Amino acid sequence: MIVYLIKRLLSVAVTFFIVSLVIFLMMHAVPGGPFTEKDMPLSDAVKAALNARLGLDKPLWVQYTNYMAGVLQGNWGVPYQSPGETVISLLQQAWVPSLILGGSGVIIGAALGILIGMAAALKRNSWIDYLASTLSVLGLTIPVFVISMLLILIFAVWLNWLPASGWGKPERWILPIAAYAAIPLATYARYTRSAMLDTLNRPFVTALRAKGLSERRIIFQHVLRNSAIPMVTVFLPMFMGTATGSIFVEAMFRIPGLGSYFVSSIENRDYPLEMALVLMFTIGICFAYLISDIAYAWLNPRIRLGDDAK
Repeated sequence: MIVYLIKRLLSVAVTFFIVSLVIFLMMHAVPGGPFTEKDMPLSDAVKAALNARLGLDKPLWVQYTNYMAGVLQGNWGVPYQSPGETVISLLQQAWVPSLILGGSGVIIGAALGILIGMAAALKRNSWIDYLASTLSVLGLTIPVFVISMLLILIFAVWLNWLPASGWGKPERWILPIAAYAAIPLATYARYTRSAMLDTLNRPFVTALRAKGLSERRIIFQHVLRNSAIPMVTVFLPMFMGTATGSIFVEAMFRIPGLGSYFVSSIENRDYPLEMALVLMFTIGICFAYLISDIAYAWLNPRIRLGDDAK
């Protein structure tokens, strides 16, 4: 296990630097810069002074080296769109709405998806099964911005039950959480149904029934535990991906989260903020998969990691 963890941590470090280099080069390959304004253009002298102050007049390899040296020391730079703050302080504020809404959406969607998938597997080829399959297909095929538009149209415009956008009051969270929950619900309903059907057809389930165990005990103590293995592998990556802020959901509901900052950083050529968002997301996804692998091995003792597999 120790060898496995060391190898994975090294792969995370390599991935981190590869992503940082690719994103850095892509950002600077786009025409324009952070001080290119069409409505109120700055003079060449002012642009030169700003570029010199921020180090943007230096060669790209020098800019990249200086930036990564600062990151390794915990200094992620200063956002151009908010020079009075640091990137870390800005993202700490943006994390709150993204984490609350995105995290709640994933947890609620996963819980409902598991229940729907269980019902579909236990009532195979019934109307419940067909309904669950339909919900899964719709949730995975309809884009999240379309789902957001439908939620706003139905519950905010037609029924006038909930506010259409904004952040602050709990009633404004309901529609964004519902939009966030659509994909996890569909994914977990599909995974749970497939995994439980596979587990229910295994010989050990027949043996447990022959021993006289109740169906409820077989389902919850044996079938669900064995079916949970593939579901564990997708939860943390999905949680990270959603909790870090969906661009479309936050744009539709005007949520001041990470997704909105990601869009503004691209529009304004805010290099430090854009780099920080991408790199933090990369680290989160890498560690989410690492924890998922460890949980996978813990749930199934037959799986071994690192030297234990020999």
